[in-house]
Amino acid sequence: MLIAPILVRRAALAASFAIAAAAAVIAVQPGSLQASPKPAHSTVEPSNRWLKGLKAKHRQFFDNPSPNGGIALVHVMNYYDTYNKAFGVKDADINAVLTFYGATTFYGLNDAVWAKYRLGEFLETNDPATGKPATSNPWRAAPVILGMTLPAASLESLHQRGATLILCNNALQIFSGLLAAKRGLDAQVVYEDLKANILPGVDLIPGMVVAVEQAARAGLSYHRQ
Repeated sequence: MLIAPILVRRAALAASFAIAAAAAVIAVQPGSLQASPKPAHSTVEPSNRWLKGLKAKHRQFFDNPSPNGGIALVHVMNYYDTYNKAFGVKDADINAVLTFYGATTFYGLNDAVWAKYRLGEFLETNDPATGKPATSNPWRAAPVILGMTLPAASLESLHQRGATLILCNNALQIFSGLLAAKRGLDAQVVYEDLKANILPGVDLIPGMVVAVEQAARAGLSYHRQ
């Protein structure tokens, strides 16, 4: 008859983790890292404008919540390349949508905040060249994937080819709170700072849970990474 007490203890433990996570997001005390004393001003607000750009004939949604060594970048590159080479389809007639949320949330941000908040250390992501925590976004210009440096698979290159890059605002709020707790900073200040430093070409959307549905309604095929 020990099942009920065990379930109660497990439920209590789960609740404590949820409360701790919520506290990390909502109420974090400022500390030593030099963040702006006031939230950075940004005109970037969550929107659905990314849907308006989905005009290409061939469209696929690359759902990518895990870095997984950057494989999703190769998949998007191959999506364009295969249509180009095997089917004679131009980039203008292809649209890939790549997501940033979960463990990939911070990969949609620029080098400045990767250095400022030591995001490589926070994510336990190392620079392949030095073996030390990355101080710049490893996917921005020259990602190292399967031991190879592949600029053609970078976010900059994919965006130039017409890929749509979307970052979940829900995830940005949650992970900025966790980062703030780790660094001893104010969660709202960190969130506003990160939001102001989203990579050019990356659209901030309200929530990925809705974006997946919106993509399906728009007729995009689905590719889980």
